[in-house]
Amino acid sequence: MTIRTILVDDEPLAIQGLQLRLEAHEDVEIIDTCLNGREAIRSIKTNKPDLVFLDIQMPGFDGFSVVQGMMEVEPPLFVFVTAYSDHAIRAFEAQATDYLMKPVEPERLADTLERVRQRLTEKRGQEEAERLKEVLTEVAPEAAAEAIGETGDAPAANRYEKLINIKDRGQIFRVDVDTIERIDAAGDYMCIYTGDNTLILRETMKDLEKRLDPRRFQRVHRSTIVNLDLVKQVKPHTNGECFLVLDSGAQVKVSRSYRDVVARFVH
Repeated sequence: MTIRTILVDDEPLAIQGLQLRLEAHEDVEIIDTCLNGREAIRSIKTNKPDLVFLDIQMPGFDGFSVVQGMMEVEPPLFVFVTAYSDHAIRAFEAQATDYLMKPVEPERLADTLERVRQRLTEKRGQEEAERLKEVLTEVAPEAAAEAIGETGDAPAANRYEKLINIKDRGQIFRVDVDTIERIDAAGDYMCIYTGDNTLILRETMKDLEKRLDPRRFQRVHRSTIVNLDLVKQVKPHTNGECFLVLDSGAQVKVSRSYRDVVARFVH
């Protein structure tokens, strides 16, 4: 598997330094380098890379603006590279795969690339499965219908997990999903809130959603999932937003993008 990669930084020396460190990883192919955000957006849309190492502070379009510029296309994986640690939370809110501090340490870079490889393998496996379904539908529609029925019509109880194992602070917790009140995302880490505990799970929001019953667990914000069974009140807010009040008393803002989704369950 070759990881087609673009490097974006307004400092040429920073790009050169990252290129040198990436030479140790034979599966990384650098297909372009960009010195500003506008160049990056054009290059990403044209070259469709797998991975982008992206500086945050650049004149004109900064790194976050580049990510926002990808909303209309299938985005690559982003790894933010910066000299400033105070951008970390916002980087993870932007669904960054990782966040590297300058100067980039080889060991830390190796860890990041291992995470990238795992994410790309999962993504490509899903794409291959979809292609196989399309081919099967064309050449053997009856077999395709039977296969879809076997997977798509299985009882919900068998498709979604009732217990989730979470390794946190050197211990393994078996969490009953019924007790999960809400889940907040921070990059590849999830904060799992139950009635009396908060646990950290290393998993992406997208992957965790697949394990939870969507009839009960719904995303109400770009980085928040809520257990709708534990919602006891809906409080209107300004600009078409609202707050969900949970059994614990916690309040979760519902962004306008997800308001209609939640309304189907709470009305």
